[in-house]
Amino acid sequence: MNGIKNNKNGKVYICGAGPGDPSLITMRCWDLIKNCDIILYDRLVSNGILKLIPEGTSKVYVGRSSGDPTTNQIKTNQIMLNYASEGKKVLRLKGGDPFIFGRGGEEAEFLYENAIDFEIIPGISSAIGAAIYSGIPLTHRKFSSSVAIVTGHEDPSKEEKTVKWDKIATAVDTIVILMGIEKLDYILKKLQ
Repeated sequence: MNGIKNNKNGKVYICGAGPGDPSLITMRCWDLIKNCDIILYDRLVSNGILKLIPEGTSKVYVGRSSGDPTTNQIKTNQIMLNYASEGKKVLRLKGGDPFIFGRGGEEAEFLYENAIDFEIIPGISSAIGAAIYSGIPLTHRKFSSSVAIVTGHEDPSKEEKTVKWDKIATAVDTIVILMGIEKLDYILKKLQ
């Protein structure tokens, strides 16, 4: 997915780094790691992947943990805007896939609204990677014809929670819950 073409500015690449194993990044991600001017990375990008960043390439940590102020996203957006406005090639490196609970959509909207050229590069989500590495098929012709990927941590600023746990429990065969450890007891009660 590409954003606005604006030749006077740089470009931001919103890229998924996969589930942590450096051998699972895409060729496109590898190319961007080697060729971008600056890399903005979050806390889910593994040390193994960070070690791939060439010496001399600027890198800025823009991650946040659960409970950190949500204003951190505003700062991240501003950093992307500032570097792109200087004509830099910016790699916004995210763990997993940028569109699976990775705020990639929000960042793309921000860049579009500010006339900054951008490109989205998918990555392997931990929703898929963790299951495969655990030997668990998310779908199987005999046992599972559907899968849902659900957040276990909805935005606390939302007035109304939108995950309908009682309906999901009977709607799909396989449920993958990301970021659910803190609310695991609550989720399990709702699923039963």
